[in-house]
Amino acid sequence: MLRIQKNHPNSIKFQPRLWFRLLKIFYIWIRYGLDEIALSTPWLSPFKFIVWLNPLYWLSHRKLSQGERLKLALEKLGPLFIKFGQILSTRRDFLPEEISQELAKLQDHVRPFDSNLAIKIIEQSLRAPISSFFSDFDPKPLASASIAQVHSAKLKNNQEIVIKVLRPGIEKIIRQDIALMYFLARLSQKTMRLSRRLKAVDIVAEIERTILDELDLMREGANAVQLRRNNQDNPKKFKAGLDNKLKFSWLKIPEIYWEYSSAQILVMERIYGISISNLPELKKAEINCSLLAERMIQLFYQQAFNDCFFHADMHPGNIFVSRENPEDPVIQLVDFGIVGSLDETDQHYLAANFLAFFKQDFKQVAKLHIESGWVPQKTRVDEFESAMRAVCEPIFDKPLKDISLGQTLMRLIQIAQRFDMIIQPQLLLLQKTLWNIEGIGRNLYPDLDIWKISKPFLENWMKEQIGFKGVLKKIKQDWPSISQSLPQIPGILLSILKNERQRLVQLRDQKEKISEQDLNLTESNFVLAQSYSKTKTRFLSGFLLGLGLGVVSLGFSLKMIAHLITIPPSCFIASANPSWVMGIGAVGIILGILKI
Repeated sequence: MLRIQKNHPNSIKFQPRLWFRLLKIFYIWIRYGLDEIALSTPWLSPFKFIVWLNPLYWLSHRKLSQGERLKLALEKLGPLFIKFGQILSTRRDFLPEEISQELAKLQDHVRPFDSNLAIKIIEQSLRAPISSFFSDFDPKPLASASIAQVHSAKLKNNQEIVIKVLRPGIEKIIRQDIALMYFLARLSQKTMRLSRRLKAVDIVAEIERTILDELDLMREGANAVQLRRNNQDNPKKFKAGLDNKLKFSWLKIPEIYWEYSSAQILVMERIYGISISNLPELKKAEINCSLLAERMIQLFYQQAFNDCFFHADMHPGNIFVSRENPEDPVIQLVDFGIVGSLDETDQHYLAANFLAFFKQDFKQVAKLHIESGWVPQKTRVDEFESAMRAVCEPIFDKPLKDISLGQTLMRLIQIAQRFDMIIQPQLLLLQKTLWNIEGIGRNLYPDLDIWKISKPFLENWMKEQIGFKGVLKKIKQDWPSISQSLPQIPGILLSILKNERQRLVQLRDQKEKISEQDLNLTESNFVLAQSYSKTKTRFLSGFLLGLGLGVVSLGFSLKMIAHLITIPPSCFIASANPSWVMGIGAVGIILGILKI
């Protein structure tokens, strides 16, 4: 679950210090001519004349190359911006070579801080002079990056080590930039629909969690140990300190020396090798670069899908290649501050998406996006499939080896955004890592066919997850909880049988009650029918009796009137003969009496 710091409430609150930070960013942007770099793009080139109106345009920094200016500006802006430059530096296929080379220096050649200050931090952490623990210490930094710098040293037993020292005051700078990012994210979410869909605040929260975790060097040491354990064929032997077979004999992760480490310093085994970005040196050492590139891809899939725990800061400054066995190159990793993990659901949907995409089964891709909740459930599969096909079919005109997995993931996101895709912050580290590794692999071996390596792995992984092996693996993982429940099974079964018996008894009682109610209802209906019949008969009898009395009265009245006015009764029409009318009335009276 993503966490947001308490000092970042949901309401938009822009503090004065954030104004100063924003102004400083803008000033550095202008001072180092980054506006000129932005305006040199095809979309903004018509407005390039604007930079000439800037007084800072004529400063000496403009004499530097664009790559040098961009590197210096990112260094000035701080660690978050340096991280951004490190990510960009891995994609030489997207950036001009001159800019890529300069940004590559941000990986391990950031301006170091004072060595005397580093010594002070080490001694404060150890609570003793350096000479008490180390026989040798080099005050000159071996490497310097955005969060920390590294010094070489030796233990008293002459074991060569490196000491990673956290930059002083780095947390304050990072928190200030994160507060600014929160402000901009919340502001954009209130004003932009796209930002709400992209979960801008959640993305910033994920960045915050990742960066602040990197500031705890003890956590980094624990990550290194976990990655070493995951590469063991038998983790129990590794925990016991016994010799053990490695899953990947070509992967090296340095040992951590816990007794000298703390939150501010991390002491680990020193490794020797060539930076994976130093192509001339790799070629000079006759390293098998094609095999090395393939192993980088294999390592990513192994860590992300099988181990569920992957190194998420794989820029070239953190990857070295051993000079030994150039035909069987050994990858050596450092800097374990940023790691990522995927849950089973994300793993399944990602693997299935990649397989369906490269099989050009866009309908399956659309269904997977909807099932996973990455796009709303109301989305029509046929519309989503059609949009995806229109955009992605041109990609498959190229050979599979030329298709970029990083670009594919970005293209899928771009398409899904049209259908209100909900960005999953937990996948950001995976996308960043995939982007880095693919860039490194293509830099090592331009003809690298990533799909050729990916396809068999993903297919085997899917078979293992949903096949018989996957079921056995799941049972094995859950066996401790299953074994705890086994003694309770007889009692649970007895309880189920007892409840079922009670339920059957209740159903029988209910059935009997229903039968009785039906019988009572039938009797009631018979009584009501009889009552209705009697009522109807009485009504008819009363009607006939009343009609007869009325007719008799009418006949008698007519005869009396005829007598009084001395009109002969024979003058009446036959139908109005009073005697005849009285006869009908008499019949009505008799029928009425009989019905009663």
